[in-house]
Amino acid sequence: MEQLSRINLPRVDSTNSFIRDMLSPSDQLDGITLVVADEQTAGRGQVGNHWEAEPGKNLTFSLLCHPNFLLASEQFILSQCMALAIHQALLEELWQIPEASSALTIKWPNDIYVADRKICGTLIECDLQGKHISNCIIGTGLNVNQTAFLSDAPNPVSLKQLTGREHDREKMLDNIVANFLQHYEGVKKGESDKVRTAYMQHLYRRTGFHTFADVRGEFRAEIADIEPTGHLRLRFENGNVCRYEFKEVRFVIHEHQTNTHR
Repeated sequence: MEQLSRINLPRVDSTNSFIRDMLSPSDQLDGITLVVADEQTAGRGQVGNHWEAEPGKNLTFSLLCHPNFLLASEQFILSQCMALAIHQALLEELWQIPEASSALTIKWPNDIYVADRKICGTLIECDLQGKHISNCIIGTGLNVNQTAFLSDAPNPVSLKQLTGREHDREKMLDNIVANFLQHYEGVKKGESDKVRTAYMQHLYRRTGFHTFADVRGEFRAEIADIEPTGHLRLRFENGNVCRYEFKEVRFVIHEHQTNTHR
């Protein structure tokens, strides 16, 4: 297993940006680097979205790895590895609350949801060298002990809101990293299909027809497949199948007030 080094930061604009500033085209870093921030002032979500995180309450971290064994077209497997790692760690925290643990899913491409509420988001940035990946930065924000959300982000929820108790952030981080490394090593050994199968088993709205929206408006469809490239294949009610890249389609989710199970 690759060597892990860790950098702790009391305050930073973005852990992904911090790692990006560490890198240069000539860097030949080995192993995996974990950067953890107690406060992140400009955390980023997908396509420039802001990630709200109260200082000292949540997990905001980034992992830097160097998966030069993967082709550029295979980078989605890294997203799946992290999504599964977080899903596993959250199940350990929620197992005593069946209604929450059973509703814990991975929303394509890599958000973690409890029912229709978002508890975790991940942003992945890859650098390429030829046809392969040279560097991959995986930045994650996980709502742990925050109980009030002030931004306009739709339907956020935290572990504490779900369970009514404080959670050990360090223990959770250790679990997430250990889970990720296990999946990452499996991919290196050629076991990507195991990761993809587990990902599909825990997929949000995996079965049945649901409401989606694209540039043409809302429509009903079911998930037909997630390709190894990360493309989403939706099957319409007339049987036709359409292939989407990220941000070409969205799930239609009704907003509601966050409540607790206790």
